[in-house]
Amino acid sequence: MERLQPIDILLVEDSIGDIRLTEEALKESKLKVNLHIVMDGVEAMAFLRKEGKYSGRPTPDLILLDLNLPKKDGRQVLKEIKEDPGLRSIPVAILTISKAEEDILQTYNLHVNCYINKPLDLNRFIDVVRSIENFWFTIVTLPPKPNIEE
Repeated sequence: MERLQPIDILLVEDSIGDIRLTEEALKESKLKVNLHIVMDGVEAMAFLRKEGKYSGRPTPDLILLDLNLPKKDGRQVLKEIKEDPGLRSIPVAILTISKAEEDILQTYNLHVNCYINKPLDLNRFIDVVRSIENFWFTIVTLPPKPNIEE
């Protein structure tokens, strides 16, 4: 099934290297992807709530969220997303280097949609990003985007 609308992905990541790898992996996509990038948890919530400079930005189809972020960590961002009726239906995939059982359990208790460990190998990282894209946009049926007031 071909998707007519572009896919909007919000990447919440503070590592320039991981941002570049994600961009590279999505560049080869068969789907039209608009990648929006914020580098900390405060900016992530401003983007999602369309505040300030993020007014008029699209609601993402998927959020790729790192756990260890400046200003507001990914756990707090996830908690705020899942507690907000206007945001909670947006799928959130944790993409982190943490393999700590506590982080895995905590994020699933906060209703994360999936938890993915970032591979350290470049080619493997690109494979993981492409797998995320394939799974969420060709296999899964997503809910309609929430209508978030500006």
